[in-house]
Amino acid sequence: MRAIKTVILEFWNEVDRWLWTIGVILSLSGVALIYSSTHMSPNPVEQDLYLKQLFWIALGLVAFWIVYVLPFRFFEAFAYLFYAAAILALVGVFFLGSTRLGATRWYDLGFLNLQPSELAKIATVFALARFLAYSSKYETNISKRLLPALFLALLPMLLILRQPDLGTSLVFFAIFLAMLFWSSIPAIYLFFIISPALSLLAALHWVSWGLFFILLLVVLYLVRPGGFFSTATVTVNLLAGMIMPLVWNRLHDYQKLRILIFLDPNRDPRGAGYQIIQSKIAVGSGGLLGKGYMGGTQTKLAFLPEQHTDFIFSVVGEEFGFLGVLALLALFGYLIYRGIDYAQKARNSFASFTALGITAVLTFQVLVNVGMTIGLMPVTGLPLPLVSYGGTSMITSWIMLGVLAGIGRRRYEY
Repeated sequence: MRAIKTVILEFWNEVDRWLWTIGVILSLSGVALIYSSTHMSPNPVEQDLYLKQLFWIALGLVAFWIVYVLPFRFFEAFAYLFYAAAILALVGVFFLGSTRLGATRWYDLGFLNLQPSELAKIATVFALARFLAYSSKYETNISKRLLPALFLALLPMLLILRQPDLGTSLVFFAIFLAMLFWSSIPAIYLFFIISPALSLLAALHWVSWGLFFILLLVVLYLVRPGGFFSTATVTVNLLAGMIMPLVWNRLHDYQKLRILIFLDPNRDPRGAGYQIIQSKIAVGSGGLLGKGYMGGTQTKLAFLPEQHTDFIFSVVGEEFGFLGVLALLALFGYLIYRGIDYAQKARNSFASFTALGITAVLTFQVLVNVGMTIGLMPVTGLPLPLVSYGGTSMITSWIMLGVLAGIGRRRYEY
């Protein structure tokens, strides 16, 4: 008993208490919000979801402690092995995974529906961190730094897109851009990298695409990044512009609807646009102070489906108002600040890149989830880290916090 007490005291004295405490506050707040949004559900299974969430939090805290005590050199040594295992898991889900609502994303383990795409996030961060830590020191050719890094991010992204899961796949692109920026690659190259996506959007009308393509040619002429890179950029953008109709036709019906409803929710107010309309009503009706815990009408009357998962932010807005929303965002803001601070102060390059990559995951998911809830972004199905219901998401979030805390503890090590 004394040994356990000693371990706990050592942990508490060394760990970043603010980071750990805010993680616990966010997680327990999520449990309260899940209970509020499901306790009146006619489905008995949904009424007990808050108890399951407590179990996931407990597992997450254990995972936090395990990765916290491991040195970051352990993750650096096995980074590519973790990445390979994640890729195998993503491939295997197509053969061994369970399918729900037309998506094959989970391994049914009985007590947990394991979503390998969540674990692939942290594995990809490790792999990119190891590669960029080396190439930033020893590789001066930008193309030789860009292309392997792009491959590391693109492979899991495409596999997840095939499931299909557009929202989660975009997280990997955010990781790639953030970590590439951190590697001191000129920002203009990041523009060239995202230019094909911009070409796809501009190609919705031939005039806008033509203007964008002219702008791209001018920038390439002024920057002159090199023959191969320039040729590849022009070729990919030409192809992106020409295949836009094909890309649109290849999208699943629900993906097309999400884009159209994002542009105009009232296009189908009782169908595909229903969720976003009800979410905006819930958030807006909270006012300054909200309607009180378990007092939200949209929540109690179950006007908004999946409110305990992707749309849990709307419960905060309705029941706790603008001040509650502000408090929640402030907590996330501190976690993001802490991650950037550790990335800046870490003397080891791998640790610095890892801290930045994890911070990019948290930042992107918070921005997209909140933006989706208030109608500023299309519905993508990304959970709010530490708050939304979900076992794999909760455990992965705590693993990322544990890695961050471990880097903070050893930030002065080379």
